[in-house]
Amino acid sequence: MKVAIIPVTSFQQNCTIIWDEESGKGVVIDPGGDVEKILQVLDHEKITVERILITHGHIDHIGGAAELRDALDVDVEGPHEADRELIERVADQALQFGVPAAKPCEPDRWLTEGDTVDIAGMPFAVLHCPGHAPGHVVFYNEEARFAIMGDVLFNGSIGRTDLPGGNHETLLASIRDKILPLGDDVAFICGHGNHSTIGDERVNNPFLKGL
Repeated sequence: MKVAIIPVTSFQQNCTIIWDEESGKGVVIDPGGDVEKILQVLDHEKITVERILITHGHIDHIGGAAELRDALDVDVEGPHEADRELIERVADQALQFGVPAAKPCEPDRWLTEGDTVDIAGMPFAVLHCPGHAPGHVVFYNEEARFAIMGDVLFNGSIGRTDLPGGNHETLLASIRDKILPLGDDVAFICGHGNHSTIGDERVNNPFLKGL
């Protein structure tokens, strides 16, 4: 399994490409924009994209999904359907944040707790973790001890909860009940900034004190 992280748009959102080096098959997770840049990496690495995965419906994570789906002719999977309203309002989100216009991208498959998605030939469990966004999902592979966290938990911080559908207590409950029990050795890529491990965040993240 190989991983490429492409910070996209002014939000510097970590669009993540994960693929199997032997087969060349992989996925794109959270193409928030700068689609040409994403396509260049796919072409350079000769990656055959099998699907696009979305952690949640904020524009910095889904803003380029419709364009990328059209370019690659693949399905979009995720997030949870609780983010339907956010996705339908993606054009309004673009106006709100002053970023290039984006088209709504209704998923071909909504995801829910207990579902599994294939990433580079490996099964990743879907965890529904609301709080930052109502339909936010996290992807987790137990064998690799590895997760795609989106904007639930960051290196030294947590997702903001002042956007529509956000709730601070709900987010902390998601982290306490869904993320921390995965284990301190689990490494994760987050939606912005540097990667980390759950153990490092349990010890050093000020927002997790008392959880």
